[in-house]
Amino acid sequence: YPSGNLAVVVVREKKELVCIVQEDKPSNAGVRAVFKSSGRSTCCYPNGAVWINMTLQGGQYLDRAGSRVRRWTWPNSIMSSGPRVPLSPIFISLNRHVGVRILGQDKITVSFLAMGQQAKFNVGTKVQVSAAGRLPPPAWLGEDELLLLALRVRILRLFDRLRGCLNFPSNEQWDKMKPPAYLITQTFRVLQLCTTSDISDELRSSVRAIVNA
Repeated sequence: YPSGNLAVVVVREKKELVCIVQEDKPSNAGVRAVFKSSGRSTCCYPNGAVWINMTLQGGQYLDRAGSRVRRWTWPNSIMSSGPRVPLSPIFISLNRHVGVRILGQDKITVSFLAMGQQAKFNVGTKVQVSAAGRLPPPAWLGEDELLLLALRVRILRLFDRLRGCLNFPSNEQWDKMKPPAYLITQTFRVLQLCTTSDISDELRSSVRAIVNA
């Protein structure tokens, strides 16, 4: 960003690439979006609520209260049931410098504009249908399993915070440290499951509160 804060970072996690968009903050910057080369991506509102969630099968657009505004399926996805809903182009601004354009599964662009210069990141992916003609089924978890996952991520983040405090006793140093990439992606994975799983609104709010604390 013009402030000098990191805006977009691309990291490798095992066999896939992950593009992360961060807030314009000098320390403890929140994550506004995560795009994975496996086809799973999430964009969030400033308050941390899921804005757009995309999987191998399609995606959905949510309002700030968590209600679904629209959903779509990708042309090459194999849906077990339900009608196919085509994608209407989506353009959103994560902040004044970063925007996201979604035109198709392989046509997703993160655009960064500041001080008269622009950078574009193609974060779309084309998932090939297997020989059997089916994509991996979506993950469905029970309420207890989802709550345990959220608590596990929270505990891992607390341990990471503790290591930072021990290694860097000065508050000025560890306050500027960001969570490792694997914790960021695990947090967004739980938020994705929270959005797609058939759970109560009360539990959904509890899970989000746990991982965003």
